[in-house]
Amino acid sequence: QVQLVESGGGLVQAGGSLRLSCAASGNILYIRTANWYRQAPGKQRELVASISSGGNRHYVDSVKGRFTISRANAENTVYLQMDSLKPDDTGVYYCNADVVLTNGTVMRDYWGQGTQVTVSS
Repeated sequence: QVQLVESGGGLVQAGGSLRLSCAASGNILYIRTANWYRQAPGKQRELVASISSGGNRHYVDSVKGRFTISRANAENTVYLQMDSLKPDDTGVYYCNADVVLTNGTVMRDYWGQGTQVTVSS
């Protein structure tokens, strides 16, 4: 059974930083592609950052230069370093990933439970 568990959310003042973690567990060989989404109250979920198995990164324009997605392959963990946080960054942040199982099967579209990020002005 594959699980993604996010951690690291919390309350921070504008201009502060948080580091989110997404740890994958189960019979996983490695995380293939991972994404961080966020959902603000009353808004649709949006893709914030992505990282491929080869390390290629993509960001939504609103976080470019402030957020950094990274991965620790040995730990099957993906991170989102968030700096210079703004109140508009407030929301529930979700990890989403495709993984490769130890038997070589590619399993797609796993989601974590989400972690709340609140940025006060």
